[in-house]
Amino acid sequence: MKHVDAAQVQKNMGSRLLINKMARTLFLFATLFGLVVLIVLIYRVFSESLGWIDFNFLTGKLHTDPEKAGIMGAISGTLWLMAVVAPVTMFLGIGTAIYLEEYAKKGRLQSFIQTNISNLAGVPSIVFGILGLTLFVRGIDLGAIILAGGLTMSLLVLPIVVVASQEALRAVPGYLREASYAMGATKWQTVKNVVLPAALPGILTGVILALSRAIGETAPLIVIGIPALLIPIPDSVFDKFTILPLQIYYWTIDSALTTEYANLAAATIVVLLITLFLMNSIAVFIRNKFQKRY
Repeated sequence: MKHVDAAQVQKNMGSRLLINKMARTLFLFATLFGLVVLIVLIYRVFSESLGWIDFNFLTGKLHTDPEKAGIMGAISGTLWLMAVVAPVTMFLGIGTAIYLEEYAKKGRLQSFIQTNISNLAGVPSIVFGILGLTLFVRGIDLGAIILAGGLTMSLLVLPIVVVASQEALRAVPGYLREASYAMGATKWQTVKNVVLPAALPGILTGVILALSRAIGETAPLIVIGIPALLIPIPDSVFDKFTILPLQIYYWTIDSALTTEYANLAAATIVVLLITLFLMNSIAVFIRNKFQKRY
């Protein structure tokens, strides 16, 4: 038996403890740095928005005078955009996930589709804007309207919904499917009555988080030519529109000429942050409230 040197063991142990301490300190510093930057950013935004968020700001229309400007048009445009993105994304995303997990045969084609969907989730958002400009704005000749913007944003978040839905479907225990088949249920009856209800919390969480990303994106809409001018409040998916992040973008640019636009941008950021916080809270509530444990 090889003799173990106690001094060498003690030295190795000390080196490992030192490395562990250094790593913990480094990770703690990285975490604190991110938190400090976030706190400074939030403080700056909220401090510049003080006195600008009121009822008139939330219900008013866009105006060249910063004192009279409002964001009702941007809020309405955001809601209309989500009215297009949500159903399109849910139908295509969940349907694709069900096909890939429950119906598609395992092989090269299924692997090819799966790999490309995963790769699409990492494609820069501006690329989807170019695709939307080519396909919807110019190809189908829709123009820069809500429908074109909604379809473009649907393509952007679709991979996220597909991947999240697939993970939720995979998490459903196999014995539930087997029990359904043993009772004489068909494939579709099993998917509809057993698999989907069990996977629904995870699916809805992924959908809401994907919609949260869609609300905060601006690059695709800038590419397809969505304006932030003094346009009327939209009444249908065929109207021109603007959204909250786009309005923030243009007001931030205009703040170089008129400083009050920086306050308007900060106030709009607060409204957008509150909206995103509520959506993410709903996602957490759905996950914790309706998630079943098997």
